[in-house]
Amino acid sequence: MTDALIAYFHFSAIFLLFAFLTVEAMLLRNPLDANAVRLLARADIWYFASAMLAVASGLMRWFWGAKGAAFYSANPVFHVKAALIIAIGILSFPPTLQYIRWARALKADAQFTPPESERQRARRLVMIELHIAAFVPLCAVLMARGIGIG
Repeated sequence: MTDALIAYFHFSAIFLLFAFLTVEAMLLRNPLDANAVRLLARADIWYFASAMLAVASGLMRWFWGAKGAAFYSANPVFHVKAALIIAIGILSFPPTLQYIRWARALKADAQFTPPESERQRARRLVMIELHIAAFVPLCAVLMARGIGIG
């Protein structure tokens, strides 16, 4: 039962992560007004929280899941999955910092709108994150079936 609950927690966190990252991508499709900048900042906080929950629950599965740490640690697909997650984390920093700058600029000037080039750069990075993230579940499916072991 513990393994099933941890797996459920992990999957739920991953679904939330994809949802909030998708919200960011959708908000960044068009020029941003003050409301969109505020919503983007909130969505990014929730994205970060869901990412932390996904990582924490993933570690729980690694240490306390039915397959155990040895199963995951010996599988090269697990290492690919971990590398993809690290890459997503690194790619998420520039947009987050940009959202913080925009929120500060908006506080200082209620008429502030983010420059188009900055919006496009943030969207490009979010889209790259989403595309990389799409391969993480593939790695999980491969690992669950023992692909990569021996």
